[in-house]
Amino acid sequence: MQIAFIGLGNMGGPMAINLHKAGHSVKAFDLSQDALAKVKAEGLQVAASAQDAVQGAEAIVTMLPASQHVEGLFLGNGNLLASIAKGTLVIDSSTIAAATSQKVAKAAEAAGIDFIDAPVSGGTGGAIAGTLTFMVGGSTAQLERARPLLEKMGANIFHAGSVGAGQTAKICNNMLLGILMVGTSEAIALGVANGLDPKVLSEIMRRSSGGNWALEKYNPFPGVHENAPASKGYAGGFGTDLMLKDLGLSQENAIATKASTPLGGMARAIYAAHSIAGHGGEDFSSVIKMVQKKG
Repeated sequence: MQIAFIGLGNMGGPMAINLHKAGHSVKAFDLSQDALAKVKAEGLQVAASAQDAVQGAEAIVTMLPASQHVEGLFLGNGNLLASIAKGTLVIDSSTIAAATSQKVAKAAEAAGIDFIDAPVSGGTGGAIAGTLTFMVGGSTAQLERARPLLEKMGANIFHAGSVGAGQTAKICNNMLLGILMVGTSEAIALGVANGLDPKVLSEIMRRSSGGNWALEKYNPFPGVHENAPASKGYAGGFGTDLMLKDLGLSQENAIATKASTPLGGMARAIYAAHSIAGHGGEDFSSVIKMVQKKG
């Protein structure tokens, strides 16, 4: 298929490359020249603009930072929907507000375009390995149309419900992830403050009732997991400011639905303080710095 891929960050770049490796013709666009250079080196076509990328595309995948970027791309000054042919499938894998997905999907439907929300989980490692989890919001027919592409980027595909449901599932997941990372960081920092080896303590907890994804694959303490961002100066991965954005989405939704999420609210406050302290660009596991004993 001819695929347009817009948004080539830490997640989008590897996803686009996996579609290319699967034999699809991928024309990619990003505002970052460095991001474009990386995918070009892998053999992907590079577009001059988003409008250029979608010309002749049978499917379009977008992976953008926030709601305003998705709405701005499709409905704003660029009005990308006007450049997309009728019958085209649009897969938005950004993590945004469900209401924004529904707004864009409604406009896309009026233009004869299939739009689904398909946010992902699995981190940069999952994006590179093609083992992401997709949480899809859309009709069954739309999901089945998208499935052959999603299967080239991920190992798990869930139909969460109608448009917007994928986004709701994602913010629930990331709220839990944020809470778990803070708790995991506190537990490891407490053990280290008492002289325990972080690797030994992490393995004890991983195999005990405190076991979780952070302990399993994304340890926040440097040197425990060789390929985790913590062992690379907290570079790459999933940024603190992105986690803060997702926790904000969860709390906005909780207010709108009158749901009680006290730990989610606390996690958001912790990440906000961490960002204000200058760590917004670091991986979200760097939150352990807030609770580590100094000296």
